[in-house]
Amino acid sequence: MNKYTISGSPHVHSTENTQKIMYRVLLALVPALLVAIYYFGWYALRLTVISVGACMLTEWLIQKYLIKGPLTINDGSAALTGLLLAFNVPANLPIWMVIVGAVVAIGIGKMAFGGLGKNPFNPALVGRVFMLVSFPTAMTTWPQAAPIFEKGFFTDAVTGPTPLGILKEAGVGSLAEAGDMQFIDMVLGNRGGAFGEVCAIALLLGAIYLICRKVIDIATPLSILLTVFIFTGICHLINPTQYIAPWYHLVYGGLILGAFFMATDMVTSPMTTKGKILFGFGIGVITVVIRLWGAYPEGVSFAILIMNALTPLINKAFKPQVFGVVKPSKK
Repeated sequence: MNKYTISGSPHVHSTENTQKIMYRVLLALVPALLVAIYYFGWYALRLTVISVGACMLTEWLIQKYLIKGPLTINDGSAALTGLLLAFNVPANLPIWMVIVGAVVAIGIGKMAFGGLGKNPFNPALVGRVFMLVSFPTAMTTWPQAAPIFEKGFFTDAVTGPTPLGILKEAGVGSLAEAGDMQFIDMVLGNRGGAFGEVCAIALLLGAIYLICRKVIDIATPLSILLTVFIFTGICHLINPTQYIAPWYHLVYGGLILGAFFMATDMVTSPMTTKGKILFGFGIGVITVVIRLWGAYPEGVSFAILIMNALTPLINKAFKPQVFGVVKPSKK
């Protein structure tokens, strides 16, 4: 008699693994990094190398001497956390601050929960928000973008306000009157801000690559962008002199970086399509509320972390049907 061998899941196998996924995301961020180096020169390159190195070293030390388990720094997750952390800070941030942020991102945001796959919050954003709260002046002192062929690769950065900072302090009308020229500058990256978020085109090129390689699902970022566009569009229609046009909100700040590269984190985002749409809707609403009426000019980081905390509830509410289990009919 032939007997079937029954084994545990998973029964569907794939050539994809954590390392391939992480390195594809790193590759997708290269265009934005190159643009950042073009506009911010040595400061952007230096900060990126230090942030990535500090994150990898922190993870190695914790695994080697505290957890004493298998080393995983080669899977690319620590490097990706370091790159995203660097992308979320000013290019002229003091070196020791980004090292502190890296230790917090990996040590508290990731390894304290058991490592990759067990962290409830995006580690890079944990580090970024910690630095924003701890070093508010340094984290909101933004260098102005300028091509390196005009100012030199090692020239000291000149600081100035970001577009969202102008909106918050000087009033919306002053920036709205700048028209499409300001908008084009935002799309191309010729503006102040965290150096990894300035160029919308470079980030979108990386996002398209990830979508084509099926690394990320379009549901979450599309939900975020549509929510922000519709919410700010309604406000603009109600009072156009007080609230700027919605397309400005899509390219200002870190919305594109957050929507495509941090809100789509597989560990901290919902599993189902309906859950991802609700997740993105929540991020969009919170972002707009903070931008328009909060104390900070930007709210993407806070919005993603808040929705990360709600991910278990969203997964429970939109739990997929178990294969082979028939739902009882309603009579």
